[in-house]
Amino acid sequence: MRYLDDVSVGERASFGSYQVTREEVLAFAGRYDPQPFHLSDEAAAATHFGRLAASGWHTCAMTMAMFVEHMKAHPQASLGAAGVDELRWLKPVYPGDTLRCETEVLEVTPSRSRPDMGSVRTRMTTFNQKDEPVLSFVARGLMQRRPAAAPEA
Repeated sequence: MRYLDDVSVGERASFGSYQVTREEVLAFAGRYDPQPFHLSDEAAAATHFGRLAASGWHTCAMTMAMFVEHMKAHPQASLGAAGVDELRWLKPVYPGDTLRCETEVLEVTPSRSRPDMGSVRTRMTTFNQKDEPVLSFVARGLMQRRPAAAPEA
């Protein structure tokens, strides 16, 4: 288990592989972001996308799915997230793309009011198969501190 005390500024991780499918792009858009360029080849062709593109929110969801899988393989004493800043959709994501993620720890801050926890600011970037960044944001996650050792008897 990784705790706040184990995290250092500058740490990087690279993980994930997510194949974007046409069916998933259409299903997500139909339910959550039913704009024409996410639902129709013809409508998308008339926009700057040029072809059917995934919703930016779908890109966020695919990124989250890769992050959760990474956390399962590398357990952390996570207490959830406290927010996201600087969210940017940098390039369209298309059916057929393969996505991956990279993170960089920007800041580690023990809590002044809760000595058992703290926060970690991390930049998350999602890339396509051409290594082009398609999504970037800064997340603040909450983590437990390493429990104090029990006194010896």
